[in-house]
Amino acid sequence: MKLAFSHMLGRFCAALFITAAGAAHAAAPIAQIQATLAKPAVMCGRFDQTKQLSGIKKPLLSNGRFCVATGKGILWQTLQPFPSTLRITREAIVQMQNGRVAMRLDAQQEPVVKMINNVLFALLAGDLSQLDKLFELDGTLKNGNWQVALKAREPGLAKAIGDIRLDGGAYVNKVTMQEASGDHTEIVFSDIKSGNGVMSAEEGAMFD
Repeated sequence: MKLAFSHMLGRFCAALFITAAGAAHAAAPIAQIQATLAKPAVMCGRFDQTKQLSGIKKPLLSNGRFCVATGKGILWQTLQPFPSTLRITREAIVQMQNGRVAMRLDAQQEPVVKMINNVLFALLAGDLSQLDKLFELDGTLKNGNWQVALKAREPGLAKAIGDIRLDGGAYVNKVTMQEASGDHTEIVFSDIKSGNGVMSAEEGAMFD
């Protein structure tokens, strides 16, 4: 259960920062970085994740599709090696397998989930004052490409997320996470499309 929770939380955090890219840079070049970023109401794309667990030589590889809908939440759909869907809303984080709920974490019952959800929706609302309370941020921008390092101030958030680095241009291209446990995760995003037609009816129904 602990390992499953860790993997699920890692995928959630990655999705969170894809969504938050336009608001997550409170370092000096924030105005310039925000100007380079697309901020669509809906976007979907592909992810390829490599997770290196501490003490294990062979990395865990996975890939799939993500969708972000402002005001609704995030879908993180793993296709390989095993199909599963992570749905994140203000109320809860839900993992589904074979059309059934495999795990549910309610924000009101899980302090860490509530904290992360608060960060997610603060980012969606552009509440930089809330973000600055939780993260130390350091960003650079050159020729339209940027890199931002995020270090959680709160011990609970730092333990759940670790140190994060974002790389991107118009969108986030890569997320690198170094967890306190020693685990290392790299997620690369590609084929990102935006607009009302990019999310299928089935995907939209998952938020209803």
